[in-house]
Amino acid sequence: MTDQTPPDLRAVGPGAPVDLTPVTDADRVAFTEQLGRPPRGALAVAYRCDHRVPAVVLTAPRLPDGTPFPTLYYLSCSTLNAAVSRMESAGLMREMTERLSVEPDLAEKYRFAHDTYLATRNALDDLGIAVTAGGMPDRVKCLHVLVAHSLAVGRGINPLGDEAVDLLPEYFRGEPACAHL
Repeated sequence: MTDQTPPDLRAVGPGAPVDLTPVTDADRVAFTEQLGRPPRGALAVAYRCDHRVPAVVLTAPRLPDGTPFPTLYYLSCSTLNAAVSRMESAGLMREMTERLSVEPDLAEKYRFAHDTYLATRNALDDLGIAVTAGGMPDRVKCLHVLVAHSLAVGRGINPLGDEAVDLLPEYFRGEPACAHL
C-alpha cells in the first residue's frame, strides 16, 4: 500500500486534529502489531508518541465495507491501551460520569467536546446520527476514546480526556512506553 494524503480538516475549527500525517506501510505494520489485527478504515495518524510510533489513528466514519464506525479516533498503542484499561478498572469512568451530573461547567465543556467531535466526523462523512463515542455527551463509557480524542486534538477540547491523559504521567516522561521498543 502507498501513503495516503490525510484529510484536510482545518475548516472544521476548534476540535479538529492538530497534526495528521499519512499512514505509511510502516505505520500499518505498527498498527497491526499493536492491535493484533490489520487496521480498518485508517485515514491518518492523528498522534504519535514521543518515539514517533503511531498511537492514535483517525478512522473513516464508515469502514471499507460501508459499516458505520462512529469512533473517529482509535487508540492503537497497546501499552497506552493497557494503562487506560487500568484506569477504567479502578472506577474512573463512574467517577467522571457522576461529576457530569453535579458540575455544570464540566458538563458544558464535555458537550462541547461531543459537538466538535461530531463536526469533525461529519466533515469526513455524515452518518446521520448524533452518536459520537466514549459516552459523550452524557456519560463516560470508554476512556480509550476520550484519551485518543484528547491526544489527537490537543488540550482544552475534551476536559475528561485531558484529565485521563494527565493520569498517565509515565507515558510522557520520555521513557520507552511502547511495548515493541
